[in-house]
Amino acid sequence: MIAIALQVAAGAVALSLLFNGYRLLKGPALGDRIVALDTMVINVIAVIVLIGMMGDTATYFEAALLLAMVGFVSTIAYCKFLLRGDIIE
Repeated sequence: MIAIALQVAAGAVALSLLFNGYRLLKGPALGDRIVALDTMVINVIAVIVLIGMMGDTATYFEAALLLAMVGFVSTIAYCKFLLRGDIIE
């Protein structure tokens, strides 16, 4: 039963990645593209966690945690660049 739930979740996350890719390419404003990129990072984290659950290994969870930290910092840096034009003050 859990295998079926994991497959359904993987399909839902794949569909979400497809919609996020569309918003990333066709976003009317730069802010929409930043939000789409951040959401794609979250969805990739979900894919990594799902793969870890399917494979029954803990290594993928550590990779997902590292990607979450890098994704957060990169989103903040990109937003700061848009607002001020400089990342390092």
